[in-house]
Parts: sequence; C-alpha cells; structure tokens
Amino acid sequence: MSQHYYSQQPDVRHDRRTIETVLRGKSLRFTSDAGVFSKGDIDYGSRVLIEAMEIPDGSAVLDVGCGYGPIGISAAYLAPKGHVTLIDINSRAVELARENARNNGAHNVTVMESDVLSAVKGQKFDVIVTNPPIRAGKAVVHQIFEEAYDHLNEGGTLWVVIQKKQGAPSAAAKLESLFGDVEEVGKYKGYRIIKARK
Repeated sequence: MSQHYYSQQPDVRHDRRTIETVLRGKSLRFTSDAGVFSKGDIDYGSRVLIEAMEIPDGSAVLDVGCGYGPIGISAAYLAPKGHVTLIDINSRAVELARENARNNGAHNVTVMESDVLSAVKGQKFDVIVTNPPIRAGKAVVHQIFEEAYDHLNEGGTLWVVIQKKQGAPSAAAKLESLFGDVEEVGKYKGYRIIKARK
C-alpha cells in the first residue's frame, strides 16, 4: 500500500459511507470515505479519548489530525460557547470534517488543511486533543507534541490517545520532557489516555 491516511491528496477511489453513533450521549452521523483514517467506523482510540477528554465551556480547542471529525465535533458540543479548530494534512478528511460539522449542527468550528500545526501558526489554545497519526512515524508524532506545547496557553492541556504497543511509553517520556505535568488518566484495552498540562 503506497498511500495511507497521512497522505495529503489520497488518490484512492471514493467509497463514501455513513456512520451513525452515540458519543458523549449525543447521537451523531458521520460521512467517511476511502483514503481517510478509520473509514469503516470511529476507531476505539478516538472513542475512548472522546469519553475521557475534559473541555471546559468557552475553551479555544484544537483537534490535530482530525480525520473526518468525530473528536473535534464532540469537543464542539462539549464547549458550545467555545470554538474548535480541526486540522488535518489529508484534504479528503478536511472536506469530510467540514461536511460532518455542518450536518451535525456544530457551528462553532473551523476546519483547515494543515501539515502538523502549520496552519495555526501564532494561535494559542486552551485545549489540544489528538489521536496522533502513528503511521506517519515517531518523528511526526513528537513534532505534534512539541508544536502543541508552543500553541497552548499557560495552564492549557493536551489530551493524547496512543496504544501501548504503538509507542505509548516513548510518547509519555516525550511529553514528560516537554510538559513535566503529565498524567495517565485512563487505560482501555491497550490504549492509554495521557493528559499533559502546560
């Protein structure tokens, strides 16, 4: 497979499908497609992150690697007086996230194509959430952590979900070196939810 969801312009044939689900007690409907992460259903890691993440109302939130939008759109419902920015390198995912935000009535969102955090240069956030693109490699994942630290307000939090077998220990060590204040807030079937506070 020469391409995967971290490709900027996936050229695989479209295969749109609808996912109906409940996240944080809210019934939501997502359209997904071939060439994006977890096209068949919302992946388990994203689900456990959505259930665990704390988004104070009024927060400026950033979802890094948003895919077709389940984490960011859930954050938008948790913080109706806040604003959520969803970014992804994958142009197809970005279009889907825009469509899904509209169709689910999440009006307090902005969706942008972005290589890591380049599109939000100079912006600051209260909460950053990410199910990082493990397939892109450790260097990219660690770059996301570094740039997330720079884009957080003082006292802001970064929420990360990562599988133990896909590098949770090294991710935790990297976050520890950047933030100092790092807590593992949950373990679910090999997935770790890590919260880091600036």
